[in-house]
Amino acid sequence: MNTTTRPASPSPLLSASGFKRFTPAQYHTLIDSGIIMEGEPIELLEGYLVEKGMRNPPHEMSLRRLTARLPRHVPGWFLQVQGAISLGASEPEPDGVLLRGDETTCDGRLPTAADLGLIVEVSDSTLSFDRRDKGRIYARAGVPVYWIVNVADRQIEVYTDPDTTADPPAYRARTDYRPGDAVPIVLDGATVGAVPVSDLLP
Repeated sequence: MNTTTRPASPSPLLSASGFKRFTPAQYHTLIDSGIIMEGEPIELLEGYLVEKGMRNPPHEMSLRRLTARLPRHVPGWFLQVQGAISLGASEPEPDGVLLRGDETTCDGRLPTAADLGLIVEVSDSTLSFDRRDKGRIYARAGVPVYWIVNVADRQIEVYTDPDTTADPPAYRARTDYRPGDAVPIVLDGATVGAVPVSDLLP
């Protein structure tokens, strides 16, 4: 286990001129009108339409392990897999989100930051993007715990203590867990269990 404080400040997702930004309402209009097809690999991030990375075999293997094994440790929480959440100007689709309640709790709406205990991204080819841009978005929303299952380096990076007022927002602390370690599952400030790193890596 390795602990680091205050990772380097991330840069804006798209700071160059010439990119059109969309509100969540405009984004949903594009989907409803068929301009963006439902299920198309696109996320709304900080108002921009961003193509999602390809999911290669190591990513899929890790995602299957996450889906099968994490819920065993978190009774009273529901694991949403690759579904959209609403975070202000962003509607990302994380690989995993632990939501309070069960599969019916967020019926009729997208989960918001108040519903979230933990976000997980499985990262292979998108590691720098998940660290920098997704990390900034989740920290801005005040998501308390953010995991990156770093397939390439065979570790789980746990980001905690979001600083929502920093410019740009960022997590103050990062702890890396490697095979042989168990990652504590912290929800609402309490450790409710732990999952071995090797259980989530292919």
